[in-house]
Amino acid sequence: MSDTHAHADSTKYYLPHNSPWPILGSVALFCLMMGGASYLNEWAGGWALIPGAVLLATMFFCWFGTVIGENQHGLLNNAQVDRSFRMGMIWFIFSEVMFFAAFFGALFYARELAVPWIGGEGVKLINRLVLWKNYDPTWPTNGPAHIGGRADGTFEVIPAFSLPAVNTLILLSSGVTVTLAHHALRASDRTSLKFWLALTFLLGFTFVGLQAHEYGEAYRELGLRLSTGIYGSTFFMLTGFHGLHVTIGAIMLMVIWFRVWRGHFTPKHHFAFEAVAWYWHFVDVVWLGLFIFVYWL
Repeated sequence: MSDTHAHADSTKYYLPHNSPWPILGSVALFCLMMGGASYLNEWAGGWALIPGAVLLATMFFCWFGTVIGENQHGLLNNAQVDRSFRMGMIWFIFSEVMFFAAFFGALFYARELAVPWIGGEGVKLINRLVLWKNYDPTWPTNGPAHIGGRADGTFEVIPAFSLPAVNTLILLSSGVTVTLAHHALRASDRTSLKFWLALTFLLGFTFVGLQAHEYGEAYRELGLRLSTGIYGSTFFMLTGFHGLHVTIGAIMLMVIWFRVWRGHFTPKHHFAFEAVAWYWHFVDVVWLGLFIFVYWL
């Protein structure tokens, strides 16, 4: 191919070939949804989630492998495709912002509106005297019926300035290390790049391990569970989904680290690294909101 023809092709948008991975991803998500519904309704145990999770992991592994291979062979090296990838990642992160905004909105509604209303604010005679006479509308609460928690319906919250504060320091430190790794990549310092990147995903997995320990302590000793009313459900949904995002982000960072060892990325062409770094900083920001509004206030 002549240089002129190559230059002309580089201005065209890359049209992906037929791929089996989107339909496999759809099947995987459907199986995961059905498994989750079966587990939550106690139709089946946790094993019901395994088929969907395996299919989803297979889809990700194969699809990303295909994209990486195309990129390494120069099939995607033009400005239009690069811009498309960047916009795709931006919109993906925006969708994740909306995802967590819904849960933060549920927390705000329950804490600032629903609980005071149930306690009698606004319609005192109907709520306080007729519905739940002795209900104290203070936060945290598991509801006026004292559901979940220990046998007597009580539970304790996790102190903010204990393990959650340690996890906050760990996650914020990982945001610094991934930035140092990015600077090392742009400076062609691959030794420092490998070190800071490895430290970043190790900090991420440490965060997840400490959160799992925190969950065990909450369940065994504090009587705090997903079934512990509105506080338990909002606490575990927010922190649990965040923990899942940290796990996914740490796995992506580890994949980038392996790619670095294989000689991928240059100081000027490393969007995959940038995309994962954007995602990791998003995870950091969400955790700050969680720490403040779920643990601290």
